[in-house]
Amino acid sequence: MPKPSISFTLIIRIEMPNEPGAFGLLANAVGDAGGTIAAVDMHTVTRSRVVRDVTIQVPSDAVASEVRHALESIDGARIVSASDSTFLAHLGGKIRVEPKIPVKTRQDLSTVYTPGVARVSMAIAADPSKAFQLTIKRNSVAVVSDGTAVLGLGDIGPLGALPVMEGKAMLFRQFADIDAFPICLDTKDVDEIVETVVRIAPVFGGINLEDISAPRCFEVERRLIEALDIPVMHDDQHGTAVVIMAALINAARVVGKELSDLQVVVAGSGAAGTATIKMLLEAGVRDVIPVDRAGALSRSGNYENSHWRWLAEHCNRENRQGGLADVLPGTDVFIGVSAPGILPAEAIATMARDPIVFAMANPTPEIMPDAAAPYAAVVATGRSDFPNQVNNLLAFPGIFRGALDVRARCISERMKLAAAYAIAAIVTDDERSPEYIVPSVFDARVVDAVARAVGAAALEEGVARRALVKNEGEDLTASV
Repeated sequence: MPKPSISFTLIIRIEMPNEPGAFGLLANAVGDAGGTIAAVDMHTVTRSRVVRDVTIQVPSDAVASEVRHALESIDGARIVSASDSTFLAHLGGKIRVEPKIPVKTRQDLSTVYTPGVARVSMAIAADPSKAFQLTIKRNSVAVVSDGTAVLGLGDIGPLGALPVMEGKAMLFRQFADIDAFPICLDTKDVDEIVETVVRIAPVFGGINLEDISAPRCFEVERRLIEALDIPVMHDDQHGTAVVIMAALINAARVVGKELSDLQVVVAGSGAAGTATIKMLLEAGVRDVIPVDRAGALSRSGNYENSHWRWLAEHCNRENRQGGLADVLPGTDVFIGVSAPGILPAEAIATMARDPIVFAMANPTPEIMPDAAAPYAAVVATGRSDFPNQVNNLLAFPGIFRGALDVRARCISERMKLAAAYAIAAIVTDDERSPEYIVPSVFDARVVDAVARAVGAAALEEGVARRALVKNEGEDLTASV
């Protein structure tokens, strides 16, 4: 099974003897180790020694280690320093706060700070809703994590999570023009997480929960939604569910089936799996069969986990029992948010006509797309090196953009479903195919379409505090 790799660039400063053939030894050592020299810059030269900065492209961390070892093994060579493009991109952090107004004169200072700011502070104190107009709250999101379920790395703590949350903040800014800030909490206690977020919430217009392990993430989100009057969303749950839903809408159209006719098997009943199942049911899917390590969740089971009990009561209409291979025959869709390599290719052949397979485990999916292709009509994964990448980036920027634009009190199920249909609609009838069921994350139309759909759904549901108006000759803008 192919293992994913992440290419990057090494920058190595190396000191070597200044003698004929020395650079040839260096170049051969790099090539034999699997690297490719991209550039060479001379740093210093003496009669006996030469120091070069060598830029080397490597396909993986393992090859980078081999390259370093090979260079260290050259007789008379010494590595002075080494860095790589990924670490350099994170040097000093990836985000910063910048003023929107330059402060160059005393008048500027008195306007943005004392004494002028006092008038604004008093206006907000008299009418707290003005904070949405006159502070960063209008356009800000806290990206909150306790570092317990970071990417595929697991519980690496708040400091380990910080680079990931910074990255999320960057995406909010670049894709949706939202000011986001990473908040990594040094606690795993649900009460402490909830209390901390509630106390910092006045600064923010929305809360994006991230990489908090299940089942604690369910309670954290529920309690924050109850306590706050701003949008709260755990992206690992709902962002994933929205994009899977969007992909399934178009996949069903590709194979000529209605959502209401689909029987879906979902492998993995954690945060993403549970949210996906609930959205599928909300969208009218006929039946969903949740499968976890112990097998299919059924009404015959006795589950301590309250979320599993809910799934057992609302899913698996036929009360199927057994493992994945036992419940898969005759079903229309497999959605995996579980573990690598658990779906044998032959099992897809037992499914109904034109099976749909979404293998979402990262970085290695439940089945590789090339192995599923002979049996499945449509295949999607979370990977960028195959068609149909189901990526949360298609959802969360637009969802929060739309929610902030109408100052929504929450992000409802209707708003999430509207986001899914908006993403699906980017792919037109003429474009839709087995290898194109979701748009690219870099499609500039996505965020605007999702934001408009989410804002409209919030208004229809009565959870918006700000109406969207259409001015002649202008795009939709929010009224003050």
